[in-house]
Amino acid sequence: MSGNESRLQAISNIINRQKTVVHKPEPLDKIWATDVFNLAKMEEALNKSAFKAVKQTVQTGAPLDPAVADVVAAAMKNWALSKGVKFFSHIFYPMTNITAEKHDGFIVTNAEGNAITEFSGSLLIKGEPDGSSFPNGSLRMTNAARGYTAWDPTSPAFIMHTENGSTLMIPSVFMSWTGEALDKKIPLLRSISAMDRAAKKVLTLMGETDIAPLNSSCGAEQEYFLVDSNFALARPDLLLAGRTLFGAAPAKGQQFDDHYFGAIPERVQVFMQDFEDQLYRLGIPAKTHHNEVAPGQFEIAPYFESANIAADHQQLMMTLMKATAKKHGFMCLLHEKPFAGVNGSGKHVNWSVGNATQGNLLDPGKTPHDNLNFLLFCGAVIRGVHQYGPLLRAVIASASNDHRLGANEAPPAILSVYLGDQLEKVFQDIKAGNIATSKKGGEMDLGLSQILKFERDPGDRNRTSPFAFTGNRFEFRAVGSSQSVSGPLVAMNTMLADSLEWIADKLKTELDSGKDQTNAVLAVLKQLMEQHGNVVFGGNGYSEEWHKAAVEERGLKNLPTSADALPYLRDDAIRELFARTGVFTPVELESRFEVYAEQYILSIEVEAKLVIEMAKTLIYPSASQYLAELSVTHTSMADLGIEMNNAVVSTIAQETNAMLTTVADLQAAIEKHDFDSIEAHMKFCANDIRSLMDKVRSHVDMLEGEVADDLWPLPKYREMLFIK
Repeated sequence: MSGNESRLQAISNIINRQKTVVHKPEPLDKIWATDVFNLAKMEEALNKSAFKAVKQTVQTGAPLDPAVADVVAAAMKNWALSKGVKFFSHIFYPMTNITAEKHDGFIVTNAEGNAITEFSGSLLIKGEPDGSSFPNGSLRMTNAARGYTAWDPTSPAFIMHTENGSTLMIPSVFMSWTGEALDKKIPLLRSISAMDRAAKKVLTLMGETDIAPLNSSCGAEQEYFLVDSNFALARPDLLLAGRTLFGAAPAKGQQFDDHYFGAIPERVQVFMQDFEDQLYRLGIPAKTHHNEVAPGQFEIAPYFESANIAADHQQLMMTLMKATAKKHGFMCLLHEKPFAGVNGSGKHVNWSVGNATQGNLLDPGKTPHDNLNFLLFCGAVIRGVHQYGPLLRAVIASASNDHRLGANEAPPAILSVYLGDQLEKVFQDIKAGNIATSKKGGEMDLGLSQILKFERDPGDRNRTSPFAFTGNRFEFRAVGSSQSVSGPLVAMNTMLADSLEWIADKLKTELDSGKDQTNAVLAVLKQLMEQHGNVVFGGNGYSEEWHKAAVEERGLKNLPTSADALPYLRDDAIRELFARTGVFTPVELESRFEVYAEQYILSIEVEAKLVIEMAKTLIYPSASQYLAELSVTHTSMADLGIEMNNAVVSTIAQETNAMLTTVADLQAAIEKHDFDSIEAHMKFCANDIRSLMDKVRSHVDMLEGEVADDLWPLPKYREMLFIK
């Protein structure tokens, strides 16, 4: 089956596919967290003393007596068995952006040969997967394969259902035999502890006496594309790279802005309902879904949760999203830029910090100029972004996210902070040595009697800012759609901890000098803004003027590629930050650089190999066949005395030859391996290999517009984006 025939068959399959049976959704209160062994279920299953101990651990991080683990394990096993589960797994989060799991049966045999179920506290507390093939960044020798998983009691166990059975999943940390963190959860938990310690110092100096444990919260908006599987399976690039390496822009893309928040296609709505019902059963608070900007693009956003739970739920959400999409005949694309020329996908991480006694410490209230705790914590964020902007860029670095950052759809690769008109004026007044009453947004009055008036927010949103204050939280908008939120949360928590330590030292000095609390706070914040206020920017982050001013006048870093950003993980200041806060040892931090640098290089090399293969085996035969057909046609016409225009033939021949020449250059480039350092190798990938890939693409995309449609071998953008 050639070119257009295979695409027509795919379209026919889509049109004639049997509709998925739509089940009436069950009431939320009937399905919410039914597959989660949460505190409510523990209270029913455990004795009072065991439940009290577990609750204390979950809510405050207090140590848990191993004896209690035996009680919890027995109750957890009984609950799981009652739901038809036969296997359990310590699910963990290695440095791959996806989850890992090894399934073990509850079964053991006795001396009589009978099978019985067993699940002890020791099995709950510790697992031992083979750690040899997970990314480790030289943390372990090739022959040292032992790795441990350990139960995280603060993240509830849950049951994962598939058509082939159900498994009890136990969220866990993952470490080497020597104790180094091999995962994303251990650093996240450490960063929360560091932030908690530093925040308590500041709050104590502010006169607070009853201070509950502090935690960061996260609500991550997830963008994604859905492409029918019939099209996706005919695209080797989508299968192996997650994005289209070739593809001419369709006549209609997103220029009419008609997809954004439009009516959700019926088939997609069915997928969403199925997906979200599964999320609700797992206690994941999916709150919002809608069409995104690009055709075929959508978004789902959960409600805020504590950072550790939110990170686990985000990983689970991505897994379920892909599996459910497949069931509905879709491929779910989480790549940051699966289609050139249309909007890419991000994962906007909404982040805040607070506790049960002081509440959300990034909520300004109605009078932010009087809310000293808020001003200090907001100031700490400003200092953190300015001091550690390159770190924030490094933790969202990936080969896929490089395609998105800085384009007219996503925040630039320059880290700045947007505060909004009201807050920016407050902090600029503090810098100037005075503070006046902060302005309000005023009343929204449209002059229509039937429309109720309401209070307008004191500041607009800035969608060009990578790090924006949005009312009672900061939104880190540069995070990629395929990435784990753990890395960004670790960076934000750690930079906040460091800044709060700095503030605590300065505040204590001011208070010891005899200043009252208000003047001491203002003195500290004045100094903070004088040193770090350059990072505050409320204008257009996409403009050339800002890019120039940010670097030349404000001293901010512009790090457009991962090759520019990742080496900052080796920077002395960042190494000292993580060592000082106890989040990463120098060895653990170096391992992250090695792992992410290798992933960057390998991702680009895989794409380059695909470009070569597809150009040679799919595009060249198609173009050659069309040239042959045109040659026969022109000869026949000449025999009849009809003169034909050779412009199309000339264009196809030139583009085909140019494509093959560039493919040969690309083949030679990926065979180069004599680099002085891994940094040099990354730079070569970012500059040379990607440039050659783009050149090949330009020729292929030109050919797509010239070669007869019935010969073109790949599903086109107009089909993948618009046929559902």
